[in-house]
Amino acid sequence: MTGPDVRGGSAAGGAHVDVAGAAGTGSAWIAAMPAVFVLIWSTGFVVARYGMPHAGPMWFLAWRYVLSIAAFLVWIALVRAPWPRGRAQWLHLAATGLLMHALYLGGIWGAVRSGIGAGTSALVVGLQPVLTALWVSAVQGREHRVAPRQWCGLALGLAGLALVVWRKLGAGEVTAFNLSLCVMALLAITTGTLYQKRYVQPCDVRTANTVQLMAALVVTAPLAWLEEVPFHWHPELIGAMAWSVLGLTLGGSSLLFLLIQRGAATRVTSLLYLVPPCTAVMAWALFDEPLGALVLAGLALTATGVWLVVHIPGRAARAANGASEV
Repeated sequence: MTGPDVRGGSAAGGAHVDVAGAAGTGSAWIAAMPAVFVLIWSTGFVVARYGMPHAGPMWFLAWRYVLSIAAFLVWIALVRAPWPRGRAQWLHLAATGLLMHALYLGGIWGAVRSGIGAGTSALVVGLQPVLTALWVSAVQGREHRVAPRQWCGLALGLAGLALVVWRKLGAGEVTAFNLSLCVMALLAITTGTLYQKRYVQPCDVRTANTVQLMAALVVTAPLAWLEEVPFHWHPELIGAMAWSVLGLTLGGSSLLFLLIQRGAATRVTSLLYLVPPCTAVMAWALFDEPLGALVLAGLALTATGVWLVVHIPGRAARAANGASEV
């Protein structure tokens, strides 16, 4: 059995995703990657809605990592995917796994379980694109400077996100503990994105993800044993776990890995602005949650903001193609 050779590339080494089939099909898939990623990532609320009542957050995540590792190992064996080379590369991947899986997901799930509202947590984590842009502008130098139109897009995206989650901001109880978990998740995903972009070299996304998940499991499993929340293999939990493994981890996390390696960090993280609006549309379609004018206005504003960030006009696009991106 053969499979696609899917690799992430660093800024220095270039990036490519070789997909079996014609070059045109590969190009179409690369162009569709951001939209597919946003749609998959937006389903995380379905997993939380169905899974969290039947398991503690750390137990759920630990099982998610175990099953995802098993699925990746089967996939790797079938296609004989190459493992990362060198101790340094393994350590870099382990570091990103701790940040982008263990601390980010653990922080969000722990905060929601501790009573913080979904709207508040979404707004806190929604600051990631702004933090990323601030870091890139302050540290990476003039060649990686965020353009004024991109700053405008980031501001519009954040404003749109606020409109989308506005009606949910009063839900839940904000405490120092659950707010600190949200802030930890924000800092972890931001640092992990920048770290991966800077240090992770070209490697197969399947084996890279496996290394990341193994590192996350080492941290999450001991925390799971400390939880007092019972774990019940309820049908809703099984369905949520199946999608969490097959959709969110094998699909969404792999796409995020590839997007970070292929594109500038500011443009990639701006896509996360689109997740809460897409989540609101899914909640309306699946659970009949209200989708009012304010949410629709926020969706339009967010989409406009993201377009301003990711679209590089004319001369700037040609310059970006010949320069390193962060």
